[in-house]
Amino acid sequence: MLMSVSETLANEPAQKKGLSDQSRARLINIAIPLGTAITLLLIWQLGVRVFEVPTYIAPAPTDVLQVFRSDFGLLMQNFWPTFFESLAGFFIGNMTAVLIAVAFVHSRLVERAFFPIAVFINTIPILAIAPILVLIFGPGMTAKVVIAALICFFPTLVNMVRGLQSVSPQALELARILSASKSEIFWKIRLPSSLPFLFSALKIAATTCVIGAIVGEWIGANVGLGALIIEATFNFRSPLLYATVFLSSGLSVLLFASVTIAEKLIVRW
Repeated sequence: MLMSVSETLANEPAQKKGLSDQSRARLINIAIPLGTAITLLLIWQLGVRVFEVPTYIAPAPTDVLQVFRSDFGLLMQNFWPTFFESLAGFFIGNMTAVLIAVAFVHSRLVERAFFPIAVFINTIPILAIAPILVLIFGPGMTAKVVIAALICFFPTLVNMVRGLQSVSPQALELARILSASKSEIFWKIRLPSSLPFLFSALKIAATTCVIGAIVGEWIGANVGLGALIIEATFNFRSPLLYATVFLSSGLSVLLFASVTIAEKLIVRW
């Protein structure tokens, strides 16, 4: 009894030291990029003020911050359409890619027939195909969602196929010996092994879907962050332009962080 109590007391300092080391490492991981960002902003601010750069060419960070205060309503008015277009494109593009990847894995004929077509579509620059989609679907929300879905589609398709095929032959042979059905092999073996590959692709798609929505808004839209970028550019409203770009980047970071959190909750191995 005394031995166990003494061992427990001896282990407590080591545990506390381990926790403190982890906390220090997390603090450093946060402080380094935050400090770098603040330093760059200070350099930007001083450079613009010292060299007297015109505002219409490069506004200072304080000018951009002032736009967030004065034109916050305008920014939010254009933020939400881009947000919903990006989100819809993200879900539609990735869901389609996952379903087609499942079909590819279960049918080599389907993969040989349609995978080259998917590769060919992916080789077309999004700026080239966007006007075609706007002509087909019109200048409404549908075209932007399709463009966002299309730009998410191929990375998820490739990663998902690779993940579903990453199961070891020994595991598949064991499942067949145990008379497991195709659905049981998929849900209990193939799908769990593909999740790390899937989330790697979803992280990429979380940022590219915003790019797709903004490109669609460049081609034809009256609202959205892409339309606001075009308007601010042609009117030489550089502070508004920079604020819109930062807001677009923030949307990408938000979606990326959401996927990262979902990965930590779902993939625990």
